[in-house]
Amino acid sequence: MLKRIINIIIIISFITSCTSMYGIKKTKPLNEDEIIHQAKKYNIPIADNYILDTSFYQFLVKLKDTSLEVAKNNHTQPLQVLYYNQLQNWQMVSYHANCYTGGFPNLNWNRNGVFNTFIPGQQAPLDNLLTLKKHFEYLRSLTGVQPFNTINYDYIVLVYWSKFMGRQSKRLIQLVQDNAKLANDKKVKVIYVNNDNFFMHLNK
Repeated sequence: MLKRIINIIIIISFITSCTSMYGIKKTKPLNEDEIIHQAKKYNIPIADNYILDTSFYQFLVKLKDTSLEVAKNNHTQPLQVLYYNQLQNWQMVSYHANCYTGGFPNLNWNRNGVFNTFIPGQQAPLDNLLTLKKHFEYLRSLTGVQPFNTINYDYIVLVYWSKFMGRQSKRLIQLVQDNAKLANDKKVKVIYVNNDNFFMHLNK
């Protein structure tokens, strides 16, 4: 019963924020080769390819605190960008999710010029649901991904993307890559997290 309720909430939030956008496709499962192929189309470096494990759903289900409902909904959005800072013990310092962007027919990620600086200005509310370490518990690296040490970076950026979000994924990825160029002397590592199979799991 709880699973059905959460699925309904996720589907409603997805529909209300995404049905008016161009480029949305039907969700379908992707194998590793298909994800890598799509990643190349979006100019995602092979070494930075990850997938969101379906076990992330169980993590969210187990969170019973009602004060976390907004955060849980935000972290199940198909398109997200999360900025983590080493000086803040890898806590999240900037957060962006598709349901906060506005825009028609494309999502307006740079509303109010938030991506004109690095780090971007605030969009979605920050939360303590996922430290970087906790986040990586639910990420699975794809073939060709090289191990890296977080200590070598000032910022780690996670970009959620999918094939089914089509051009909206591509536009967001390009924006994040352009924004990272504004970091000057800061060392930035961008991680790309595919969630096509995660959403297929939710639709079962």
